[in-house]
Amino acid sequence: MAVLVAQFMSATPAIVVVADESTRVGTFGWQFTFHDVVVIAVSACSAGASATVLLDRADSMSAIAVDIERLDSDAQQPTGESSNELLQARRQEWATISERLTSNEELVYQTVLEADGVLPQSEIVDQTDLSKATVSRTLDSLEAKDLVERKRRGMGNTVLLT
Repeated sequence: MAVLVAQFMSATPAIVVVADESTRVGTFGWQFTFHDVVVIAVSACSAGASATVLLDRADSMSAIAVDIERLDSDAQQPTGESSNELLQARRQEWATISERLTSNEELVYQTVLEADGVLPQSEIVDQTDLSKATVSRTLDSLEAKDLVERKRRGMGNTVLLT
């Protein structure tokens, strides 16, 4: 950065030959002021920082896409006995869990449980006849109680039992 500042601040010398008899050494044109150099340096740093953030975000988005693909494959291909055992355990716990839930929470949790523990949020809205806002608030409450988890999937969410 210091080298660039020095180059911008000093004028470039130029040799001008007029005919064969005389030679003059001088500067050509104008040179950058200190203010110009500061603006260029800040702009370069900002551009570098922006590119770094964008590249980092692209890496994060690709990691999210991998998680979504894994989630989709898990939802489409249950893992056999372990998945069934987990669902059976959930169904047995249902009696104790339902005692501490409100009516909307109980309805949403039961809907996800009946769908083998994985269900898009939009299907919860369709199956329960609750509004989108009510389902969203209810899922917020269930997430706070650590009973479900929402994963972003395209424009919607997939709800998973935890």
